[in-house]
Amino acid sequence: MRQCTSAAVITAAALLTLTGCGSQSGTDGQPDPEATAVESVGQAPGADAAGIFPDPPTPEERQAYLDALAAIDPDIVHGKEDKAVSRGRSTCQTLTTDVPGGREALIDMTNTRFTSPAHPGGHGRATAAQILDAAHTHLCPDF
Repeated sequence: MRQCTSAAVITAAALLTLTGCGSQSGTDGQPDPEATAVESVGQAPGADAAGIFPDPPTPEERQAYLDALAAIDPDIVHGKEDKAVSRGRSTCQTLTTDVPGGREALIDMTNTRFTSPAHPGGHGRATAAQILDAAHTHLCPDF
């Protein structure tokens, strides 16, 4: 079992290394504008250089987001504000990708992401939909 796990880790690391080896240079050594344009398609305004996370929220945005979650159900945050904001930003990241299953899949991901001791399996689809909307509205409205 240990050999299989080690082999899987090595294989995954090799694949990640290979995916980073692609060249974006044209024949003159300059960046290929077509490759750069293709990569930037779908990158949301306000996303970081990798197009993954929105900029950190301002104190006002953060509080509005936490207030929205508390209005849905105070147990969503359950005293862990930084964790709730981090999970919200991760939720925003899923909005920048083409998720098979669309909004329904995003709701399922949100339900899985937002758990608490009282709700270890998530808060349910209806609540997850509201959480998804709160993250989109307050943390990444441009996504």
